[in-house]
Amino acid sequence: MTQLKNNPISLLDELFNGFPASWGRDSQQGYPTASVNIHETDDAYHLELNAPGRNKEDFMLNVDKGILTISYERKELPEEKNYKTVRREFTYKSFKRSFTVDDKINTEGIQARYENGVLKILLPKKEQLKSAPTQITIV
Repeated sequence: MTQLKNNPISLLDELFNGFPASWGRDSQQGYPTASVNIHETDDAYHLELNAPGRNKEDFMLNVDKGILTISYERKELPEEKNYKTVRREFTYKSFKRSFTVDDKINTEGIQARYENGVLKILLPKKEQLKSAPTQITIV
């Protein structure tokens, strides 16, 4: 598994996808991958998953035993009788991505929104316990 240095989010699926050479290709699990960007701020990690042309209701996100899984299941739409597709270049394949999250992430506070073809996931960091400086008496 490839770890992002000093980053509590690691890309579990890179092990199977030959990171970075095969990004976007079908993985050994039979799922294509979706491209992601991961950004860090003082308070959180921001994961952006590129998935244009989908509906937010079709995404599934869950966290179980330290694994964040994002999946999209393609649904077949019946073609209308008087509406024939002559050329189809848009592809909406099902995909699944998994990321390990460590104990520095507040999994209860994870938020997601889908806008302009990008699924944006906020992974807030846990509050660090700050201890007050202790005065040490010299004897």
